[in-house]
Amino acid sequence: MLKLFITFFKIGLFTIGGGYAMIPLIERDVVERNRWVSKEEFLDLLAVAQAAPGVFAVNISIFIGYKLRGVWGSIVAAIGNVLPSVLIILAIAFFFSSFSDNRVVNNIFMGLRPAVVALIAAPVFSVAKSARIGWTNVWIPVLSALLIVCFGVSPIYIIMVAVVAGILWGRVKGGKV
Repeated sequence: MLKLFITFFKIGLFTIGGGYAMIPLIERDVVERNRWVSKEEFLDLLAVAQAAPGVFAVNISIFIGYKLRGVWGSIVAAIGNVLPSVLIILAIAFFFSSFSDNRVVNNIFMGLRPAVVALIAAPVFSVAKSARIGWTNVWIPVLSALLIVCFGVSPIYIIMVAVVAGILWGRVKGGKV
């Protein structure tokens, strides 16, 4: 339990940019270092965490904690994941008013923005590779992204269509249709 807490505390402490920026760190610690889940299980947990209501990072920590140690594991992992953010936000709130007009602080935040974009983009390629997205089916995530960004289609509709299409594809591929 302590190792679970420390793992997610460290992930929460060193991740800037939110839940999606945590994906490479979670994958490295949970899949590669500790071998708590397989790569395939991790992809499944990512999908469920994204589809479940709530904060993605907390969801994934809860699911992994539950898989390892049941309800108490999910609580410990979630607290470990959230606690660093709470402490950092409290510290920033306490000190930010005195630094909000500081040019150095503003430059630091401007420098962090591109890094956060890279931290969010990097797992996209890793997950795409693991999910076996290649040149024959890359049109699916590209089309989904375009529908969301350019046409304002709700991601919920994209997920619902993907679920139905996945079920139909599985039946056709499995010969049940």
